[in-house]
Amino acid sequence: MKYVWAPWRIEYIKAEKPAGCIFCEKPKESKDKKNYILYRGIKNFIMLNSYPYNPGHILVAPYRHTGNLEELTEEERSEHYELVSRSVAVLKKVLKPAGFNIGANLGRVAGAGIEDHFHSHVVPRWQGDNNFMPVLGDAKVIPQALADTYDTLADYF
Repeated sequence: MKYVWAPWRIEYIKAEKPAGCIFCEKPKESKDKKNYILYRGIKNFIMLNSYPYNPGHILVAPYRHTGNLEELTEEERSEHYELVSRSVAVLKKVLKPAGFNIGANLGRVAGAGIEDHFHSHVVPRWQGDNNFMPVLGDAKVIPQALADTYDTLADYF
């Protein structure tokens, strides 16, 4: 049997899970680095996903709490997708992925972990980033710590 060590996960396992919505609460704090907030726009912000599929997995969310894409104002929607585009440009420049998965999961059955606050995912992809671990071992190895990813990307936002 092979073992994959992920000692940073113990912090999440032991931590008290926050009540409320992270997309509402985190931007209210003045702890952008701790919360992995890379950029604050007027209506939306960009943050790293704390449980990424790959290094550089970015989330773009409006400040306003709504789970419905169709409820975003034109201004919120326009800035939202501008920040998705900006995220792709920064990730291309800094991490140089071979491609991207971009999207939103609307509703629990569609895979939304946080279904009552709309957000988009920008996931950089590299050739071979999906190997035997998730296929056979039901585990994903993320080769870079979140704090290191934040430090790598922060100056570009």
